[in-house]
Amino acid sequence: GCFVFKPSPKKRRVSQKTANPFGEGDSEDSELRFLTCQSLWNEIKLATEQVQEDLNKQLFDSLVSFLRRSHSEFQEKTTEWTRRMKSREIPTAALVLGVNVTDHDLTFRNLSEILQNNITPYIAFLEAKDCPGIKNLMQKLMGQLMNCSVDVDSQEDEDYVQVSQSRIRCSMTSLVNWYESVTKKTDSETPRKKRTSSSRHWQSPPVVVVFKDMESFTTKVLQDFIVISSQHLHELPLVLIFGIATSPMIIHSLLPHSVSSLLCIELFQSLSSKEHLSTVIDKLLLTDQFPFKLGEKVLQVLINIFLYHDFSVQNFIKGFQLCIVEHFYSQPLSILCCQLVDAKKRVNSLSHNQCENIRRLPSFRRYVENQESEKQVALLTTDSYLKETTQKLLEDLRVYHENYVSVLRCLHVFTSSLPKYPLGKQIRELHCACLEHQVWETDEYESSLQLARMLNKSDLVTMLQQCVEIFVSSSRKEFDKTVEKLKEFLTQFQKLEGEAFQEQDVSVSSQKELQKKTDLYHLQKTLLELKESRRSKKLTKFEMLRFEVVGYIDSLVRNYLVPADHKTLHEIMYFNTASVLREHLNAAPRIALHTALNNPYWYLKVRTKRVGGGA
Repeated sequence: GCFVFKPSPKKRRVSQKTANPFGEGDSEDSELRFLTCQSLWNEIKLATEQVQEDLNKQLFDSLVSFLRRSHSEFQEKTTEWTRRMKSREIPTAALVLGVNVTDHDLTFRNLSEILQNNITPYIAFLEAKDCPGIKNLMQKLMGQLMNCSVDVDSQEDEDYVQVSQSRIRCSMTSLVNWYESVTKKTDSETPRKKRTSSSRHWQSPPVVVVFKDMESFTTKVLQDFIVISSQHLHELPLVLIFGIATSPMIIHSLLPHSVSSLLCIELFQSLSSKEHLSTVIDKLLLTDQFPFKLGEKVLQVLINIFLYHDFSVQNFIKGFQLCIVEHFYSQPLSILCCQLVDAKKRVNSLSHNQCENIRRLPSFRRYVENQESEKQVALLTTDSYLKETTQKLLEDLRVYHENYVSVLRCLHVFTSSLPKYPLGKQIRELHCACLEHQVWETDEYESSLQLARMLNKSDLVTMLQQCVEIFVSSSRKEFDKTVEKLKEFLTQFQKLEGEAFQEQDVSVSSQKELQKKTDLYHLQKTLLELKESRRSKKLTKFEMLRFEVVGYIDSLVRNYLVPADHKTLHEIMYFNTASVLREHLNAAPRIALHTALNNPYWYLKVRTKRVGGGA
């Protein structure tokens, strides 16, 4: 027989309480870490979605405007639509999305929501793998469109659509008949029974067909569909959207002129994946909004995977999420990786074991070694004094992050326009260089300073104005004196304009005197005197001021761009275990198979399955 033993409710509750989402330590600590990790990721996810929405807003607005124009021409029967109808030109949007194919699904998903909310409920997404022939394409197309027309409030309509879909023949004529019946039905509905979405759509909304991966479709399938659709354009307001990963020239490569002439193509270009990544890094990493940070090696791993593998921003974000989970899973003190107010409260409730974890941190050990003997004893023996010091150190770390971001942006203003970009063109490259080591000790930084000392006046003034805007937008009052100093530099540059004109007049007069000398001896003597005067020439006021500006920026860099691993308690906020990240993200099937066969416990995590050496 079969016997079932149900545990008592008390035991069941105990088992639920003792379940540790993270680690094998204290259950309260593990649960708090898990909740903190979950809360932090939810905030980052919302910020990421907002960034992506803002980046795609212009593209989607242009597409919506294009569809509105195409639809209004059919709706109002204007002369433009009549001309297109006679020439059988199908309105077509060539949407160039780039080679980051893994990000295309999210883009099409967002596009579908926008079109359904603003333009039409009749949208079909087609992929080449589902459409090897024109018959398969029509079946897929009609299946998706008929599902779009189902009224969720009426069960009778849903049954009717399902029955009719199984009986009808998948052809363009059937599609036209279906569209006419659906639009007539919508027009004849009473206002009480109308769907809520119909008020947002036109009376005869267009039918949008999206080819998600146009390059993968066979030429014959595309040709047949376009030719057939153009013959029914006067009955069906069809709009095509071609998802293109490479170049819009692929349209003319796949389609002959006789077919491409049936399309009225308008080009839409999405933001490049590199610019998208730069914006994501700027909003997620170079900000004090989120306490969690990535170390230099970890960030470099994620960027290298992006640049040399897939160009996928979504995969970069997933890697960032993996870093968050690994950090909170492996670092017991990650309960303090939260907003400063909450972190100070949690410090007061730390147990003795958690205080010992703080004392074991390498950065805290260095901090203790630099203190006086009395403070060393108090930090190592008294938990209350340790908690007070930890609160102060966490506050200093927060201030460091705020100052670091502002000065980093200011330095990037100066280095991003230098020839050959010694410190990189993107701010992420400069950020990695500053995290890796003291950037002012590198040869690239020295060459950047030398090039900055050769900048002209207009470039310097523009850069100083941008730096003033950066520091003014910062919430730190510490930069008030910095803003005053930069404004003082700008005022001095303005005063130099009049003096520059006077120096120019003097140089012109000396050249005229030089031209008057016709005797070879006197000419040679004058040239030698000019050469000697140039050698012993003192720096002009502009050159002295330029040196002073570059020196001041250099002092800001040395004060505020100290590497993060030099700061005490950086282990709480920074994830630096790049080897774990490579293990999860870099494909190494042979190593994985060897590990699984040699030590199954590594993947199973079951102690009874552990294999001893030589067993």
